[in-house]
Amino acid sequence: MGSYKKLWWTLIAILAVTFSILGYFGVEVYRNAPPIPGKIVTASGDVLFTKEDILDGQNAWQNAGGMQVGSIFGHGALQAPDWTSDWLHRELIAWLNLASQDEFGIPYEQTSEEQKAVLKVKLKEEYRTNTYDLEKDEVLVSDRRLAAMKDTANYYVALFGDDPALNGSRESFAMKTNTLPDEQDRFDMAKFFFWTAWTASTERPDYNNATYTNNWPHEPLIDNVPTPENIMWSIISVVVLIAGVGFLVWGWAFLRKEDHEEVKVPARDPITTFVLTPSQKALGKYCVLVVALFVFQVFMGGAVAHYTVEGQTFYGIELSKWFPYSLLRTWHLQSALFWIATGFLAAGLFLAPIINGGKDPKFQKLGVNILFWALVVLVVGSYIGNYLAIANIMPRELNFWFGHQGYEYLELGRFWQIIKFVGVAFWLVLMMNGVVSALRQKGDKHLLILFTASCICIGLFYGAGLFYGERSHLTVMEYWRWWVVHLWVEGFFEVFATTALAFIFSSMGLVSKRMATAASLASASLFMLGGVPGTFHHMYFAGTTTPVMAVGASFSALEVVPLVVLGYEAWENWRLKTLAPWMENLHWPLVFFIAVAFWNMLGAGVFGFMVNPPVALYYIQGLNTTAVHSHAALFGVYGFLALGFVLLVLRYIRPNMVFSAGLMKTAFWCLNLGVVGMIVTSLLPIGLIQFHASLSEGMWYARSEAFLQQDILETLRWVRTISDVVFIIGALAIAWQVFIGVTGKAEQAEGKKAYAA
Repeated sequence: MGSYKKLWWTLIAILAVTFSILGYFGVEVYRNAPPIPGKIVTASGDVLFTKEDILDGQNAWQNAGGMQVGSIFGHGALQAPDWTSDWLHRELIAWLNLASQDEFGIPYEQTSEEQKAVLKVKLKEEYRTNTYDLEKDEVLVSDRRLAAMKDTANYYVALFGDDPALNGSRESFAMKTNTLPDEQDRFDMAKFFFWTAWTASTERPDYNNATYTNNWPHEPLIDNVPTPENIMWSIISVVVLIAGVGFLVWGWAFLRKEDHEEVKVPARDPITTFVLTPSQKALGKYCVLVVALFVFQVFMGGAVAHYTVEGQTFYGIELSKWFPYSLLRTWHLQSALFWIATGFLAAGLFLAPIINGGKDPKFQKLGVNILFWALVVLVVGSYIGNYLAIANIMPRELNFWFGHQGYEYLELGRFWQIIKFVGVAFWLVLMMNGVVSALRQKGDKHLLILFTASCICIGLFYGAGLFYGERSHLTVMEYWRWWVVHLWVEGFFEVFATTALAFIFSSMGLVSKRMATAASLASASLFMLGGVPGTFHHMYFAGTTTPVMAVGASFSALEVVPLVVLGYEAWENWRLKTLAPWMENLHWPLVFFIAVAFWNMLGAGVFGFMVNPPVALYYIQGLNTTAVHSHAALFGVYGFLALGFVLLVLRYIRPNMVFSAGLMKTAFWCLNLGVVGMIVTSLLPIGLIQFHASLSEGMWYARSEAFLQQDILETLRWVRTISDVVFIIGALAIAWQVFIGVTGKAEQAEGKKAYAA
């Protein structure tokens, strides 16, 4: 390991410790997941429904679009209610009305404050008392609760059907009529909703005053409030953050070597000294695919945002008949993952021949072409599957495999998910074709080894999404889902991006290989330290225990720590522009990388920590504050990074192309201002207003029809349209730039200008 010995051992130790923590508490997730009772029974011994009925309901919910129609445990779409908190509140109100009639002969609203207090005490005792019998594997419900359950279930059966009385509600929730056509499916889904509400209101055995979901959601009627542990670990997470930042600054000041190695910048870009290989020339279509999917995603996002103000129509057109909200939101999210991942894959495939000494490994071009068409088949096939599932054309038994899994960011059917995993693994093979021979060469290969390791992790860790099944426990599914959404994306893609850029800049002769290697190893350690156990910050209230919350809160606070120095990183990237005249050719890729540093600090850092402490997330999980973080981080960081990679690849595979200053300025500033506008004018204000509602009334109210249809919130959603249009203009500008660059039209235009001059 030579001079990098300490850095390597630090990284290895961090990975060993953090993955041990992730695995150990993963066992905790399995062991302490809320029970799905074998039977729900009445006091007279009648069986109401069984575990299989609840799982059938889970499958029915998946068929309806799952997390794309409202949310469960706060995870999912933001437009319709969170069904867990909504069911719980509706059932509680129904119980209070029944109890009030039985005991006082009047509706609950007409009772005195003293009578309300008496009823609430009985309500809390009824709902928070755990009646689950482990030996019998059954939950006992009272006759009164049974009546309240039936009343609540009837509402959902009508809402997900075609009851004309609820047309207004469906419009408010952006739900199509007959979201779930089969009546039995609707009854089963109601049983699943009941189970989620039961876990959220029933105290976990051996845990003091804490439900299976750590008292989430906020529901004052039964004293569902943050646990003492919630508040304690929230405070600790802030202390950990401050300590982490302090130690980072200390290390930066005293441990960092001040020997910025002066490099002799070559007179010509070294990468251009390599003759373009056939596989590199074949990457143009990857660039086009990235921006095509990007534009598609942007238009889907605009339509989804519009559904929030017009419900089922698009400027009067009844679009939901053919393309309901749940479908367009599915395509919006899936497109984001597809085009961002494709941008990263293209960057790797461009580097592979360079690593291989400027020549293609055997069959590399063929592999690049096969992978491209596999990606096209994957995208088209999964989108068709999504459509057929949500349109209720696909048979129910095929839905999970070929249609719609129902889980946010992993909506594509399991068959397509496997195809995606195989595709990413095939990309890994193509990368290794170029890397293996280079690893055999003499010299400093530490940066290459780290880069190779990040490629291997990208190739393999997407497979974590295959570890749950169609009828897996919801809590267990969440554990593996976040392995993909958080660990795969926020962890290994981050390391890949860092090492890829370091490799590129060192290959250009702009930074020394030693400095690039040391910086990459240190960055990887920092990312993994908080990022791996930080996966649990998504699972505070998904049916996990306090230790999981403690780990998630503490370690995820450390994720913010490396982001405080990104301003310096941005400056360093900008400084590279002035080191050589030929760097002007890379002006726009560098500008996009600088945007990545800014949004990493703001979107991932500031807005990420805003939703990180357990006590904060307790009140704002599933509100528009989540969308603030996701838009600023997913697009701001990974989106700009993928676009920067595309521009970089395009710059080299079309060496005679000249970026249009007008198009690129329009693209860059419209994309940035569009995101800022979405956040400042709509997402953040709505999120803060919802936060106040959740804090004062309860989570159910912050997501309710009555609250979300207020004039001020309607106005804020309409105002967002302006920012959406600005963002769309930026997306079209960069798409056109890439298209004319790949097709050679940009070269023709520049040639005509030169001739005219």
